[in-house]
Amino acid sequence: MKAAVLEKINAPLTVADVGLGDLAVGQVLVKILVSGICGTQLHEIAGNRNNAKFTPHLLGHEGCGIVENLGAGVTKVKKGDKVVIHWRKGDGIEADFPTYVFRGKTIRSGKSTTFSEYSIVSENRITPVPREVPNDFCALLGCGLSTALGTVLNEARVRSGESVMVVGLGGLGACLIKAALSAGASPIIGVDVFEDKKDIVASLHGNLFINAARENISEATQRELGIKDIDVIFDASGNARSITDTIPLLGNGGRYVLVGFVKPGESIEIKNPNHLFGVSDGKTIRATQGGGFLPSKDIPRYVKLFKAGSLDIDNLITHRTTLDNINDAIQMMRQGKANRIMIDFENQ
Repeated sequence: MKAAVLEKINAPLTVADVGLGDLAVGQVLVKILVSGICGTQLHEIAGNRNNAKFTPHLLGHEGCGIVENLGAGVTKVKKGDKVVIHWRKGDGIEADFPTYVFRGKTIRSGKSTTFSEYSIVSENRITPVPREVPNDFCALLGCGLSTALGTVLNEARVRSGESVMVVGLGGLGACLIKAALSAGASPIIGVDVFEDKKDIVASLHGNLFINAARENISEATQRELGIKDIDVIFDASGNARSITDTIPLLGNGGRYVLVGFVKPGESIEIKNPNHLFGVSDGKTIRATQGGGFLPSKDIPRYVKLFKAGSLDIDNLITHRTTLDNINDAIQMMRQGKANRIMIDFENQ
């Protein structure tokens, strides 16, 4: 099969033929239909996920595919089932790390990977879905959309009419705006350093875009919306300076949720920390692990909402690519020229 392999840290991915190892207990062979490229993979390529010692290895953790074969003990799915591949643990066996053959040598890889034509996945990293549910929607349930919905609804408990700011408008940031809108938040403010993101915020029905590289966030919010404090702020940028600059914008009872991954060794400063105490209801700063989303419970629920027309992925996917062109797609993400990019394996 063809796969994209992280062979060296801070180098382009190697697209090459990779062999499949034997299925162990609790493993499932999945034919990949479509995969999203998550910002986490940029951190992995840079070696920021404590993964350098495991190279070479496969990448990707957000996909949709068809079950091709089953290892011993698997009962959750059967051959021919359509499944969401996710990084969060769901029901089923926690299988061992799968093996592949790359350049004549056996390598191990993650328990859910999606940058390949086929993937060996742990049973608890897949959830079956109806065949008729669109592939793109299923893939986004593997990480971006499910993380956003869990973060907005469960972690921050955004209420109708509360103001929301999303800092960092990549694929996850766009999903956070979508989730905030579904929760009835207003106004919704998007913050980034790339001017192209202004159109993305508008397409997602956000109320204001602020280019943090060109203007003061607090001043722009007061000037354009007439508000000084923000009820809920989500940081999807992972940028320590952005986090330091936006924490003081929290209002009374405000919640700040760190969703993006901060580079190892970087520090976040809380300027004038007394502002956290000088309000009647206090303020909260917390980090989240995927919004706490529970795949086996939440994915079927989100599918029902999609079928009912209460949940959509309009304007979340900005580009499509093939596996051969994955390095160009990754470069687009680094340059802020895309939200979610989908690798389409059915049209290689």
